[in-house]
Amino acid sequence: MILPTHLAKLIQFLQEDLAISASSMSVALKHVEQNPGPLPMILWQYGLVTIEQLDRIYDWMEGS
Repeated sequence: MILPTHLAKLIQFLQEDLAISASSMSVALKHVEQNPGPLPMILWQYGLVTIEQLDRIYDWMEGS
């Protein structure tokens, strides 16, 4: 899958800064493909990030 630049940067942030595993990212991206929605919310809904991490993700997105 070829990712748009902004999504690739978000995934890099999630993996490098928040230590989200590649397997968790894979699960979340599959859900986004099947049921489009904001990736951060998918991660949170499936328990892959905490509410604090979700806040950090949105802070990062606002600054990008």
